[in-house]
Amino acid sequence: MTDRHWRHPLIDRRLSGRRSTGGVSAWLLGCVGLVLAALLSTAAQAKSPASESKPFAEHFLLLQLSDADPAKHALVLSVANNLLKHYGPDQIDIEVVTFGPGVRLLYADAPQAKEVNSLVAQGVRFVVCMNTIDTIARDSGKAPTLNDNAIPVQAGVSQILQRVEEGYTLVRP
Repeated sequence: MTDRHWRHPLIDRRLSGRRSTGGVSAWLLGCVGLVLAALLSTAAQAKSPASESKPFAEHFLLLQLSDADPAKHALVLSVANNLLKHYGPDQIDIEVVTFGPGVRLLYADAPQAKEVNSLVAQGVRFVVCMNTIDTIARDSGKAPTLNDNAIPVQAGVSQILQRVEEGYTLVRP
């Protein structure tokens, strides 16, 4: 096998003194473009959601709560607490999105208010769907008083869609 078998033909022409109309530079530019495209693609795949409150987080979890069942409420709180212990509060970004009957977890007088506040102190965010709250107010004539730490969004489901598109993992315990 000669040296010619392992060289690219455009490079061989340039090295052998033949005139080229930019074939080598076009080929090199194409190679550089392919390498950059591969690097950008890899970086995009490896990119995690940005978290202002948890800049060092490596894990991004979205917990959905749409049930009135107190056992489900306890399970969501337990999952959040266990993951904070497992990864450490700085390594995981957790957001709990409540809508429908699940908003009861974020009532000011909810039995789990103390646990919610404890998780908030560790960086967990609790989101409440205002469409649900508005419906409750319309049906009952009075809006429930919410936990001071509840973060209102217009639509809980759209919050879930947005976070999933940002790269959060959705879990519905």
